[in-house]
Amino acid sequence: MASLLGTSSSAICASHSLSSSSSTPSISPICFRPGKICGGKLNAGIQIRPKKNRSRHHVSVMNVATEINSTEQVGKFDSKKSARPVYPFAAIVGQDEMKLCLLLNVIDPKIGGVMIMGDRGTGKSTTVRSLVDLLPEIKVVAGDPYNSDPLDPEFMGVEVRERVERGEQVPVVATKINMVDLPLGATEDRVCGTIDIEKALTEGVKAFEPGLLAKANRGILYVDEVNLLDDHLVDVLLDSAASGWNTVEREGISISHPARFILIGSGNPEEGELRPQLLDRFGMHAQVGTVRDADLRVKIVEERARFDSNPQDFRETYKTEQDKLQDQISNARSNLSSVQIDRELKVKISKVCSELNVDGLRGDIVTNRAAKALAALKGKDRVTADDVATVIPNCLRHRLRKDPLESIDSGVLVSEKFAEVFS
Repeated sequence: MASLLGTSSSAICASHSLSSSSSTPSISPICFRPGKICGGKLNAGIQIRPKKNRSRHHVSVMNVATEINSTEQVGKFDSKKSARPVYPFAAIVGQDEMKLCLLLNVIDPKIGGVMIMGDRGTGKSTTVRSLVDLLPEIKVVAGDPYNSDPLDPEFMGVEVRERVERGEQVPVVATKINMVDLPLGATEDRVCGTIDIEKALTEGVKAFEPGLLAKANRGILYVDEVNLLDDHLVDVLLDSAASGWNTVEREGISISHPARFILIGSGNPEEGELRPQLLDRFGMHAQVGTVRDADLRVKIVEERARFDSNPQDFRETYKTEQDKLQDQISNARSNLSSVQIDRELKVKISKVCSELNVDGLRGDIVTNRAAKALAALKGKDRVTADDVATVIPNCLRHRLRKDPLESIDSGVLVSEKFAEVFS
């Protein structure tokens, strides 16, 4: 119990006492005066000394406050080396289906993104974020918030397009493709951007604050646990990804900007599936399962332990493989336009989609694009039936579900129909 003895401008005294017994510690009164505590200096700490002839059980608090040297210098560090390290893509063990879908979307962003569903703890987020090291460089207009393409009007913001039409020379820089993480708690204004209504009304200027869609233009937008995201936000993302533009309407003011990005979503099927209408908007679907082989599990654990103990050294051991894979992706992007697919293969792809009762034509389009991207990744200039067989389950299986309560097919139905048509 504490009792206040008195207060004044010169001293404040407080007395603390505990019930006296042979086994209960007691604390002597502490007097606080300017610059001193119980006769000791303030920066020397608080010393609570026990009374004489009391129990051996006592309280002793030493050096609570310590003096900090304000002249201490902080050592310099390399910002690149000190940045949060990313697990190398080449070090991902197994999960070949997921890795292939991600690479094909990097090669051809028009595939429409990929939805990754699988058990928790199977490396979905780690694999997606490891793509950062493999993303190639692109040319953008310097200082433009939309990463406008200086050569393609479809990827230009309105202001940049007007400058180009007037014949102005816009500054161009090379930068790596962006990867933007969309948090679950993001609001629609943060995703789409906001308009300063007050400034628009008073000054007559369209003051627009770009959102995450603007930052992700010509890049990757990753949504972890996408099946937990609000449906209206998912609709906004998918509409922008499909049309390539984001339009913000507020109080009679309309602003549009390019928003072409690779949409990657991941989730745990135990937490619920996306609606069939939303799943159809993803170009490809990858299923990730837990590794059952004991030796492979041990290898994964050992590799992760090596990375956690020394990330920089671990990344260095995979540098050669990473560089080789990055060159392979860059060459595939350059040669994609020259890859050809025979009309006979196109007809068979459409026949598979028709006999599987796939709604719409997105399945046909995505399968053709994914097959060409795979051929380019292999360094070929023509698509074969084997290329189609590899990608068609990922392009069609999530389009077979008609009832939201049904589970997504594992790809067996698609593979069986492919074998029947292509035999």
